[in-house]
Amino acid sequence: MRGEGGRLIDERGNAFMEKYDSRGDLATRDTVARAIDNEMKGSGDDCVYLDISFQPATFLQKRFPNIYQTCLSLGIDITREPIPVVPAAHYMCGGVLTDRMGRTSIKGLYALGETACTGLHGGNRLASNSLLEAVVYAHQAAGQCAADWSALAALPLPQVANWEPGPAARIEECVLISHNWDQIRRLMWNYVGIVRREKRLSLVQERLAPILAEVNQHFRDYLLTPDLVELRNIALVADLIIRCALTRKESRGLHYLVDYPERDDANWRRDTVLCRR
Repeated sequence: MRGEGGRLIDERGNAFMEKYDSRGDLATRDTVARAIDNEMKGSGDDCVYLDISFQPATFLQKRFPNIYQTCLSLGIDITREPIPVVPAAHYMCGGVLTDRMGRTSIKGLYALGETACTGLHGGNRLASNSLLEAVVYAHQAAGQCAADWSALAALPLPQVANWEPGPAARIEECVLISHNWDQIRRLMWNYVGIVRREKRLSLVQERLAPILAEVNQHFRDYLLTPDLVELRNIALVADLIIRCALTRKESRGLHYLVDYPERDDANWRRDTVLCRR
């Protein structure tokens, strides 16, 4: 919407993006997110607003049908009034490391789309790049998979021990999962969100450690469920994000570290990759 002339305004109707970037409302998403965050913290308001009501109603209904209908269902007519917005934290641009054909370091395992770290995005992801990347890398990976198929079929199956549940019981109290899930979400938003500090990152690492230990204990005590596996995945990814953020001593794109506000191309113009040996 910003690309269609939409303006970010505060509670009093004042545009503010020019204060933060000469590109105004067309600044990159990391700059816009930090600007909104700063405006909200300064004013104490719960949100800022995106105003595109000056565009013809028919144009908005045709160009943004889903946004139009969703806002309308919430009592907001975007053809007449601004939309309340808050920044979304993009904790990382990355995923499973792949080559240009979608291949990972594990033979026979391919990754694409937002699951993958392809190197296309760098420190910041533009709005529609993820869709383009998903289409291109799906095509690349499918072609490579077809070319590799006979060799993959000849590979011996990996020897993986059967999962032994032992004395594990069925989990009866789902609050054990939902509570940790909610804790991780809040910790990541409050401590690892849009603007980071080393002290906060170190604190959240300490607070996440007992949650990780508890989740691992659940894996031994209870029969696996999709929610329990997803909780373990969320906790693991949160831990990896914090480790990477503490390792990178600079600010680049959506990783903004107050202690190191400038980019450091000499040392950090590269991906941060964590491997389990």
